[in-house]
Amino acid sequence: MQGALRCGTSGWTHADWDSVVYPAVKPRGFHPLEFLSHHLDLVEIDASFHRPLRPEISKLWAHQVGQRPNFQFSAILGRQFTYDRQLDSNSIQRFKDGLWPLRSAGRLGCLLMRFPWSFRFTRENRDFLIELRRTFHEFPLVAEMRHSSWTLDEALGTLMDYRVGFCNVDQPRGARATPPDAIITSPISYVRLLGRNGADWTEEQVAADYLYTPQELGEWQSRVARLRVHTNATFVVTANHIGGKAAVNAMQLKAMLGDVSSPLPRRTQAMPPRRENVAPISSGQLLLRAG
Repeated sequence: MQGALRCGTSGWTHADWDSVVYPAVKPRGFHPLEFLSHHLDLVEIDASFHRPLRPEISKLWAHQVGQRPNFQFSAILGRQFTYDRQLDSNSIQRFKDGLWPLRSAGRLGCLLMRFPWSFRFTRENRDFLIELRRTFHEFPLVAEMRHSSWTLDEALGTLMDYRVGFCNVDQPRGARATPPDAIITSPISYVRLLGRNGADWTEEQVAADYLYTPQELGEWQSRVARLRVHTNATFVVTANHIGGKAAVNAMQLKAMLGDVSSPLPRRTQAMPPRRENVAPISSGQLLLRAG
């Protein structure tokens, strides 16, 4: 049996979601996370990208979704590690401590490493990725690579060797921008829809002010179905948060994909191709050392 597929949004505390996603008049005891958990089964914690979480806050979040047994979080690794490359031991431990309440409660699906477009596949960057993998070995890791050099066979082989999942992104087209795909490099698959506004990847806020049409979401339906069949867990995140558009598209995707909280029977024995329309690889190639 396959693991469940979960659909959700990146973040839930966006100021412009009031009166759009959340009611204008809120009842006593209202909490946005609890409200959202009744409609979706995943939230990506975006705040962790900017600062470490406080353990007591993580514990509170786990409590607020306690009535939703299928609900999980993913979290974004701090930019101090992925962008600034600062790996001092105190910062690392503080970041891990903030996630432990969610991890110990079985609510943390994976940790997403977001890298900038400038993070291309080079020997130096490959070695740094491996260092990050070893540093955060306690967590299932996924990497969002905005530069298309990471879709080369050698780059994907590195991710496979160290059991780092590949985040398949939908982003504005630009020079050497990673195109939409269904790449698998670990037992976890991840999809992130960033929006399509703007000329290229440099205008993130512009890109996020974009509502995907049903037809555009349909382009991902077959990719997600394939990812789901061949991995143990699949996470689909909408990050086009401006004006609540992410919540709309996440709910549309959840409906489009059917009952995403139920496992699907495995239909093949081996791992599928690493990407669309290439020859299959064996499952043995995937199950290499984790670092």
